[in-house]
Amino acid sequence: MIDPPEPVLPGAPEVPEDMTPARLPVPAGPGRLLVLAVVFVCAACGLVYELELVALATYLVGDSVTQASVVLSVMVFAMGVGALLAKRLRCRAAVGFGAIEAGLALVGGCSAMALYACFAWFGQSRSALVGFSLAIGILIGAEVPLLMTLIQRVRRQDAGGAVADLFAADYVGALVGGLAFPFLLLPGFGQLTGALITGGVNAVAGGVLVLWLFRRDLSGRARWALFAANALVLALLAAGMMLAAPFERAARQAVYGSSARVAVQTGIQEVVMTGGTGAGAGAGRGRKGSGGPLALYLDGRLRVSAENEFRYHEALVHPAMAGGPHRRVLVLGGGDGLAVREILHHRSVRSVTVVELDPGVLKLARTDPGLSRLNHRSLGDPRVHVVTADAFDWLRQRGLRGRAAPYDVIVSDLPDPGIAASTKLYSQEFYGLAARLLAPDGRLVVHAGPPVERARLYWTVESTLRSVGLATVPYRLSGRPAGFSGGPDRTVDAAPPVDAEVRAARPSAGGDRYWGFVLAARHRPRFGLAPDAPPPAGIGRAELQAGRRGEARDRMPGLPASTLMHPRYLD
Repeated sequence: MIDPPEPVLPGAPEVPEDMTPARLPVPAGPGRLLVLAVVFVCAACGLVYELELVALATYLVGDSVTQASVVLSVMVFAMGVGALLAKRLRCRAAVGFGAIEAGLALVGGCSAMALYACFAWFGQSRSALVGFSLAIGILIGAEVPLLMTLIQRVRRQDAGGAVADLFAADYVGALVGGLAFPFLLLPGFGQLTGALITGGVNAVAGGVLVLWLFRRDLSGRARWALFAANALVLALLAAGMMLAAPFERAARQAVYGSSARVAVQTGIQEVVMTGGTGAGAGAGRGRKGSGGPLALYLDGRLRVSAENEFRYHEALVHPAMAGGPHRRVLVLGGGDGLAVREILHHRSVRSVTVVELDPGVLKLARTDPGLSRLNHRSLGDPRVHVVTADAFDWLRQRGLRGRAAPYDVIVSDLPDPGIAASTKLYSQEFYGLAARLLAPDGRLVVHAGPPVERARLYWTVESTLRSVGLATVPYRLSGRPAGFSGGPDRTVDAAPPVDAEVRAARPSAGGDRYWGFVLAARHRPRFGLAPDAPPPAGIGRAELQAGRRGEARDRMPGLPASTLMHPRYLD
């Protein structure tokens, strides 16, 4: 039975709402549990909003460390501001909490869609990222003081015990939200719909607490206003979920153009493919079909362009294959099958092992008509064995076995070294593990980034290879931007010293760009093209020369995996 409120004596001072017991429809025990359950749900939703902002900003802008630092630091600051502002609402804690949860559900739920729209149609999303981080942080920060007031009005207890209970529910909720985002919401619903669903859960939890448990604290006008606000928020979020698919298509078309035909979220990255749908698309190297040249984007970054990818893959593969035996070949990355295509041009190849992290890329390389034509269906060759695994972990497991068969050639066709997520793939540990799998006269070739535009990053990769006891030959491929069809008149040449690279940093009148590579072995590898190899279409045999090392003052020493190769630091 619920105790009636104590009568107020005439002339006595009015007691503030945050000091009076709440008139609940249930006993104090279940009411207190309901408040803690709402704390749990709100904490889970708040952490999902934070992770969603970090993930989307990393995808749209890149540089995950910077984006995470900006979002988290702004939100923590804003939470402090929100906690201070909430002091003014403690006298109307129930109404204030209901309004804050409705606003948080709308802002947090729509934040992903708004950020994507800013990027797609306005070309940048940094200002929107900071704005949403600030707004969401203020609303999250205002929750705790108001929830503290409400739980004390359900049943008065010492402040220390109330804080302990409140923060225990908050931290457990944050754990659940942090696990739900990568393992449930992102792979199951995607970033946009996942954020909208989170907003809906947030609105329902806040509405139940205020409009049912604390309804007797609300005036009729406040009750109807909060009910209408929550209904409007839920309606907007539901409309957003129904429009999410056409919105994504329109935004993707604004970003990639009308030729975007494949867009999948694999659970590891977003894969978008444009062009390559015509009968002749990808049938020849760099040849256009009626659907335009094929292009493959991973998390918004162009990874493959059918107009010039053959030049990159020829320069990556053929110098390493020419340095000695190449019966057993290991490809780290390369799930698109294009490096494997070049490897299989050598008749003496007996086996090729491909270690690719993303099964979605492998599926597209096998089944997509345009990409499978471009890679000559290389992944279906009986000599090719595909392993779906993280390259670092796979090398480590092979090394632990102790008796792994050595490889004559290891081709590292991995994401650009300037991306923070790929740091461990350009570290001393990684190259040391790879070197253990090399045959005595085996070669390792690495894509090391552009030696002109990012000279320090390039030479840091080279010095990291030497730090594990390998002799290196740096080289580069000069080429034209997309639209240049290539040909034997373009050459792979030696990478000049770093001081020359710095002087040549500005693009030339011809618009030249450079891909940089490093060939490594236990002894200085022979550099050139195999005389029995098929003539490459994009690199010249006669002009292939060995490169010289860069000056030590212009590169970092070999980097361990714990060291972040931050683009701004290495440029």
